[in-house]
Amino acid sequence: MKNTKKKLNGQSQVVKASFTGNNITRYSGLNTVAKYMNKQGIIKSVSTLFPTEWHSATKFGVNQILFSIVMSSFCGINRICKIASFTGDGLVRVLLKLNKAINENAISTTLKNLGQSGARELQSFLLSKNARWLKESGLTNITLDADSTVKSVCGNQEGAAKGFNTTKKGAKSYHPLLVFVSEMKLLYHSWFRTGSAYTSNGIVDFLKEVKSSLPETIKTVFFRADSGFFSGGLFDLLESFGWDYLVKVKLKNLKKYSRIK
Repeated sequence: MKNTKKKLNGQSQVVKASFTGNNITRYSGLNTVAKYMNKQGIIKSVSTLFPTEWHSATKFGVNQILFSIVMSSFCGINRICKIASFTGDGLVRVLLKLNKAINENAISTTLKNLGQSGARELQSFLLSKNARWLKESGLTNITLDADSTVKSVCGNQEGAAKGFNTTKKGAKSYHPLLVFVSEMKLLYHSWFRTGSAYTSNGIVDFLKEVKSSLPETIKTVFFRADSGFFSGGLFDLLESFGWDYLVKVKLKNLKKYSRIK
């Protein structure tokens, strides 16, 4: 197993693992994940959404490449260059129905071909799945927590820009927008944003997408977010939705305007 570093009490420690069997894989947990995705119809739906045009030069299906990225992410792999060795694992090849490991060039080419329209299609599909799971949960009253996070990058990746970054000041980053269903601990919807985006950028249109996707079984919504999200436009939107809401402010900023309905 590849060495991993974990911070304990401020100290970075290296965790080592080894195997005595020849057929043992470090990714055995993916078998359960793959079974769950098959049961939910996710793999079949993605294959239908992004069909592969097979010809003599085609070596990998679009669905194989997309799920290699998903599964590698579950295993803590966050670089395309490392997915090739990941897909070379025996179990991974079986789960993805691969004859050989996927090379970096094939992954990059497929993602470029999908482009922004493909990303939006995938996002809409995931949102519809989350809406279905929310309906099946039986909940009628939910709490939506809005948040954003900063992801620093190395180099000059497309869309990355300098912005507010507390972990690596001056570094380029992304600044995605997120909303969670608190009762389910579910990341319900997300928007990818450049690192220079302010916390509240796009929050109104983002919540309109969330609202339009909520199942009809949801009767009451309580919305929470930090003070950085709030503006007159957002207040007006929440009032039009009929949602209760709470502004969370830091103690040192208590003199700032906040409103609890």
